[in-house]
Parts: sequence; C-alpha cells; structure tokens
Amino acid sequence: FLRRVPHGDNALVRFFKGGYARLLDFALDRRSLVISVALIALLGAGMVASRLGSEFLPELNEGSIWVSTTMSPSVSPEEARRTARMVRKILADVPEVHSVISKAGRPDDGTDPKIFNVAEFFVELKPEEQWRKGIAKEQLIRELDHRLSTLPGLEPSFSQPIRDNVLESISQIKGQIVIKVQGDDYTAVRQVARQIRQQVDGVPGVSSSFVDRDGNLPQMRLDIDRTAAARYGVNIGDIQDVVESALAGKATSELWEGERHFSVVVRLRAEERELPNLPNILVAASNGTQVPLSQFVRFTASEGALSISRENGQRVAAIGVFIHGRDMGSVVSDMQKVVDANVKIQPGMSILWSGEFENQERAMARLSWVMPLSVLLIFLLLFDAFGSLASAALIIANIPLAMIGGLVALWLTGIPLSVSAAIGFIALFGQAVLNGVVMVSDFNARAAGFTDFESIRAAVREGALQRLRTVMMTALLAMLGLLPMALSHGIGAETQRPLAVVVIGGLVSATLLTLIVLPALYLMIAKRWPTSLASEEATMTAH
Repeated sequence: FLRRVPHGDNALVRFFKGGYARLLDFALDRRSLVISVALIALLGAGMVASRLGSEFLPELNEGSIWVSTTMSPSVSPEEARRTARMVRKILADVPEVHSVISKAGRPDDGTDPKIFNVAEFFVELKPEEQWRKGIAKEQLIRELDHRLSTLPGLEPSFSQPIRDNVLESISQIKGQIVIKVQGDDYTAVRQVARQIRQQVDGVPGVSSSFVDRDGNLPQMRLDIDRTAAARYGVNIGDIQDVVESALAGKATSELWEGERHFSVVVRLRAEERELPNLPNILVAASNGTQVPLSQFVRFTASEGALSISRENGQRVAAIGVFIHGRDMGSVVSDMQKVVDANVKIQPGMSILWSGEFENQERAMARLSWVMPLSVLLIFLLLFDAFGSLASAALIIANIPLAMIGGLVALWLTGIPLSVSAAIGFIALFGQAVLNGVVMVSDFNARAAGFTDFESIRAAVREGALQRLRTVMMTALLAMLGLLPMALSHGIGAETQRPLAVVVIGGLVSATLLTLIVLPALYLMIAKRWPTSLASEEATMTAH
C-alpha cells in the first residue's frame, strides 16, 4: 500500500496546506495579537491548573472487594463467628458476587495482630459481562454497604485486597488518609482523636472514618495491699507468680523424649480459673501457712484500653479515613482547615498527616524539582546543538504551549493531577521540544544570511509550510498510539489513563500553537535581532 503512495504531497496534505497557508499569513502579519492570545491561553490554563485536584495514584480496579468490619471490642469468639456467617450470607446474596471468604481475628502466624472484633471478607466478583445491566462497581459497593447496615453495631469499610495491604504497609493503619495524634497522656490523646474523627466526618468526600483500635475491654484489677502482705511475710513477686501460674500457667520443668523436649506447665483447672474463685487462691506465707489472696488483694472489675500504640517514644492514636468522589489533595486541605479551627490540643501533643497522602506529598515534592531540572537539561542540550540562546529559548517556549492542552484535557475529563499525570507532562515536554526543533532548525537554515525582513518572512513561511507534514505526522503518531490507553477500561487502565490524556491533550495544543505561534514569535525576534537566531555554523552551511 505504501509503495502506491506518492512521495510528494498527496491530496490530504495539499488540503491542509491550503488552509494552513491562510492561517499562517494571518499569524505572521498580526504577530502581537497571536502571541497575546497564546499568553492569555497560558494564563487560562494556569487558572484551570489551580482548580485541578491532586492524588498520589488513581485507584486500580482489582476485580474484587475487601470488606473490613469492626464489632464491639468485648465480643466473644463465638459471637464473632456467628456475625461473620451472617455477613457472608448477606454479601453472597448479591448477584454479582461469586464467592466470599472471611477471617476473624489474627492469623496463626501472628503477622496481622487483630482481636476477634475485627472480621475481614474477601469478596470475589463475577466477570463484568455477567453483572446486571447498568450497574458499576461504585453502585455495587453502595448496595453492599446498604445491605450490611441492617446488622446493628457493625462498621464496614470497603477496599481492595492489594490496596488494603499497601495502605497498611504505609502507616500500619488502614485508610487512604491516616491522622495520628501523639502525646504522653493516652486518655487525652484518644479524646482528641475522637474529636478529629467527628470533625472530618462532615467533610465532603469522606466516605468513612474510624479510630484505630478504639474502645475498652473489661478487666479484673488486682490491687495489692502491701502492708497486709508484709504482715504475712509474702513478697509482691510471689503473689504475681501465683496469679500467673493459676490463670495463664507457668513452666516448672522440662520433659525429654529422645531429642525432643516439652515444657511442663502448671495451672489451675478450668472450673477453678473462673473470676469469682480468684480471691480463694492460696499463697504460701513465710511461716508455711496458706493464705487466700483476699487477705491482701482487692479485686475490682474495671475497663482498660483495647490497645496502646507508641511511636517515637510517645503514645499515639490514629484515625483512618477513606474518601470517595473527590481528589485526595482537596479533601485533606478541607480536613486540615476544619481540624485547625475546631480541635485544640494540649502542649506536647502533635497531629501528623500520613497514609497515602504522605506518599503523594513526597512524590510531588520530588517532581517539583525533577520537572524544572528536566527543562533545564533540555535547554542546555538545545543550546549546545544550535549554538544560539534565542533558538534554544524559542524551542523551550513550546513546553508551556504544550502544557495548555494537557491541563485542559485533565480538567475536561475530571482527572486529578497525580504522579502518572506528572510523568505524562515530562513525556509531553520531549514531544513538544521535538516539534520545535523540526521547525526552528528549518527556519534557521532557510533564513541564514538574510538581513532584510521580507526575505526572512518568506523563509519562515516556506519553512513552516514545508514542515507542516512532519509536525502533523509526529503528533498524530504519538496521539493515536496513546489513544487506546486513554479509552481503555481494563484492569490497570486507571494508572495509564492520566498519562495518555495529558500527552494527547498537550499535543493538540502543542501542534496548533507550534504551527501558528512559533513562526510568529520567530519572526518577531528575527525582526529585532536578525543575527541572534542562527548560529555561525548554520550560516556557513546555508551559504
């Protein structure tokens, strides 16, 4: 097929050249107007950029759902299993669900320390072709949440298996955004954490929040009367050893069977370990008599913290937050304003913002110097190649022109600025610079040696028309090559889409503005500084 395509301009190229020639003449005659419009468009793109949200990375669709439920901290193992069965049945009744697997508490290897009040469910979904017509994953999650709301005292949160593990690995707390309150007084720390949760719950975009391992567990407190123990000649350590041996058991000897050995553990029988029987446990006094614990120990039923966590030498309480329908940067900004205005902390306490938001801040901080550094390196390479500061600056001017389309494309598609989109801008810089090199190098070669304005204008016009086909082919190749990434909805497409949208949108503006603004800007500089654009080598080559 390509052998039958003429080497010269075909009908399609001639059609585009006809329209481009008229537009190019307009731009070359009204250079100030064209450049002013370009600057206004750049200013408008900056305003659009300020309205874009931000996030670390788009959420991947893993094809399954991970449901975490929190019950009362004092729930028994039997009640936790019964509730887990009910939740499994409710989840499995949804037509799009293929199977449900649950676990309550921690696994045998102890890698995920949880008690029985936390149950997690792996919900495997059927292929989307078998789903009910018109239902999406977000609607499916809302339906599951609505069905689980019929169970009282249950606080479900929805995530995905891989995402859940990644979030936990970032800050050891589940949640896209994790707010940590640190201090020395754990009671005050928990109180501030609960206040923060109440405040952030009302922020638009917050779908759910929780205070990690909050709540109390019933305890039996043993307060030893040291004076009474001294009268009997009983050491405090002896009392503690007796209680430990009676309730938890204590190794007193080792039993060997060949190469194997086993600890011999002593403790009371199950019926004697009941809490009402604790005061009757006997302790040996110094004179050999057996004295019940009730003689020097006061037994009190009370409550204690479910868990006490520490970081950096201070006690910490964490709030996990899940968001939906808004970008992470905007939600965090609103939450920080609400917390700063309504939550007061004591001296010595601090509030830290962590989770996926911390990764986003770290990545954006790095990109804030990587992107300018990339532009600087490109400029240095261009200056070395052209030997002209003006030519290098002209080509670099294509970069902001390309950013206009990338920013507008993100805004039109509703995609927040993320690491993926930022990398798309870096890739776009290279493509925009390539178009500029193609145009400016041709202008320099054709205009070399000319000093009168009309000759330079004719050279620029001829060069722009000649390079129209090259610029369009280069831009269309990249745009059409990335189009499947921009339109894909398969697994993993979420991270590719921002990059593709940025490059495609940027190339639209870069191609149009390169073909119109760059010749006008070149001619404006050539009129004022005729010898500033072409290097000495380019001039000699032209002659």
